[in-house]
Amino acid sequence: MSTDAARDKFRTHLSAHGLRVTNQRMAIFDAAFGQTEHFTAEDLLAYARAIDDSVSRATVYRTLPHLTGSGVLREVDIGKNLKYYLPNRDSSAQVAQVICVDCDKIFEISAPFMSWYGNTVSTKLGLTPVTQRLQVSASCDSLKATGVCKHRASA
Repeated sequence: MSTDAARDKFRTHLSAHGLRVTNQRMAIFDAAFGQTEHFTAEDLLAYARAIDDSVSRATVYRTLPHLTGSGVLREVDIGKNLKYYLPNRDSSAQVAQVICVDCDKIFEISAPFMSWYGNTVSTKLGLTPVTQRLQVSASCDSLKATGVCKHRASA
């Protein structure tokens, strides 16, 4: 999804929910959609404030559900009371997440089999899949061998 298409989708979502399209919300959108790596809400606050210093923490936390609800951001929960986000540039892509338990780096890899698998197991139970995710927690082979997680520097 292009940035312009995502911006339009986000604006439409806000309007549909009776919310105004404000400069702060659009700064948060621009900050979020400009990222190439996973980020937290606190990271997003810093990125958005670099664009518009009037963005508040509360506005970031109130806007995040609308960014994910509109489909322009993907939310990733790695089970540590901390959620990560990533722009959803290809909403049709099926991805698996692999999380390094040593440095919490999140890797996303293409997993086209997920659609087939989700449909197959759901159909057997008389269900229709709504969402699905594959998340693998893994430890770093490099850390075990050398004492240094090679992904930690880029985490």
